[in-house]
Amino acid sequence: MDSILPDSDLPRKYVAYSHCFRTEAGAAGAATRGLYRVHQFSKVEMFVFCRPEESDKCHEELITIEEELYASLGLHFKTLDMATGDLGAPAYRKFDIEAWMPGLDRYGEISSASNCTDYQSRRLGIRFRPSPADPPPANAKKGKGSSGPTQFVHTLNATAVAVPRLIICILENFQQEDGTVVIPEPLRPFMGGLEVLSPKTK
Repeated sequence: MDSILPDSDLPRKYVAYSHCFRTEAGAAGAATRGLYRVHQFSKVEMFVFCRPEESDKCHEELITIEEELYASLGLHFKTLDMATGDLGAPAYRKFDIEAWMPGLDRYGEISSASNCTDYQSRRLGIRFRPSPADPPPANAKKGKGSSGPTQFVHTLNATAVAVPRLIICILENFQQEDGTVVIPEPLRPFMGGLEVLSPKTK
């Protein structure tokens, strides 16, 4: 907040694991059971600060990361370019990724990637100072020194993993007739080499 970033530092790319909270669960009575919509969950979120002319490219990069991640797990998914009426106030453009969930008998949202352009940076006062060779845009603010006026950065965010919904996809898509669940190969090193989850015997 209230920062001027050096042009040479852009784009800045971050990833974080965080806990998230909803004031309600169920969206007015819908999806009140199971893991699909819960009060508290954890996720891995990606975030980018970039120059305005780079934001479309960074948006594509975030979407590619999401798609490659879900493809590597063997999930069936589709990427949706959301209509204007489905966008929140900050988003200039948003893509949702929906994966097949047998328990719901439909595709369910597991991720999204939004380009917020300068909506957030204007509210937070996050700017960058372009190199002298770059021409100033119409919205540039006068800065001190000879390096030219400052500009607002563009911000983007994308969910890499929403933990409960990814658990749904893995359990429902990889469950076998005997009740066991085949662990997707990329996850096996993090499961101590375990390949199959088996029900506990009584």
